[in-house]
Amino acid sequence: MSPGGLSDAERLDRVFLSRVIEPGDELGGRWLRGVGVRETVRRLTEGGPPLPGASQKRWAGLRARAESADPQRDLERARSAGARFVCPGDTEWPGQLDDLGEARPVGLWVRGRAGLRMWALRSVAVVGARACTEYGAHMAAVLGSGLAERGWVVVSGGAYGVDGAAHRGALGAGGATVAVLACGVDRPYPRGHTQLIARIAEQGLVVGELPPGDHPTPSRFILRNRVIAALTRGTVVVEAAYRSGALVTARAAQRLGRFTMGVPGPATSALSAGVHELLRGEAALVTDAAEVAELVGDMGELAPDRRGPVLPRDLLEPGARRVLDALPAHGAAKAGAIARDAGTAEDDAVGRLYELRALGYVERHGEGWKLTRQAMISGSSDRRRS
Repeated sequence: MSPGGLSDAERLDRVFLSRVIEPGDELGGRWLRGVGVRETVRRLTEGGPPLPGASQKRWAGLRARAESADPQRDLERARSAGARFVCPGDTEWPGQLDDLGEARPVGLWVRGRAGLRMWALRSVAVVGARACTEYGAHMAAVLGSGLAERGWVVVSGGAYGVDGAAHRGALGAGGATVAVLACGVDRPYPRGHTQLIARIAEQGLVVGELPPGDHPTPSRFILRNRVIAALTRGTVVVEAAYRSGALVTARAAQRLGRFTMGVPGPATSALSAGVHELLRGEAALVTDAAEVAELVGDMGELAPDRRGPVLPRDLLEPGARRVLDALPAHGAAKAGAIARDAGTAEDDAVGRLYELRALGYVERHGEGWKLTRQAMISGSSDRRRS
């Protein structure tokens, strides 16, 4: 028996199928549920009529793949890259991937020391445009670091742009991050992220459905996104045009009942148009890691109340502020008139006026009182905020 409780034979069968059946193939998933893993492998290797639902042409293609598959070689190649194969029935298998039904992965190749199941329990996906703006890269990095500092695992696709910025943000904060690739975990893609993916494998996890050495294709990128959505508690989209793979991830998250969030951008930016479309639907608007954690986290993980900058006038006691507000904008007023407008006794008003003078807000002019230049500047700032 292998460490996860599966027999070595069943694990070898699933390694074989990861080479033969494409990610997200629901017909293959129906075979695994209907006739089982062993029978599916037997029919693919020994021949005979196609399994239910497969055309002769498709069955011939699968059989050709089966002839060249070598699961032992794949396992050896994975071991040499520091990777392992995790599949349903293993203690490390994240149960939330079962929500994908017949599109559930046959198994996952995992590179890195951490346990995937435990990390996935408290994870958030941060995805977005590859050709992102400086704003998008900045927001992704800030979200990545902020979530990592709060103990969340940041999951993304290892691509250029938003993905890379989110990974780097988490790594820079000394946190945990997972890259879900659309190719073999021993084959960093894109090539320009070779060092980043190596660092993720060292400090976090690199995950993929495809066996060692396999290359990415456009369809594999799209299908990879369902794993990102299912693995995590929620998906945050930072910049995405109308036709964006990040929106595929977000919509998969919505179908799976996960939280879907979007970071707004300029109304005129085509790269934020897809995010804004999500926000017009069921997605939640978020602007920082605290708001993400409040949405996807446990009870009590609340974001701080939002307010404008604290100005010196905000620190005054209510009574002193009422007296200050009662002074005219121009010229001087006597204490009695100020007390009347402030709704207090004249003695109290005089005491407050001397307090305000010590703070630099008012000055004495004969029998009257008037605002200083400092007070007028502070007052104009208040009016701009309102």
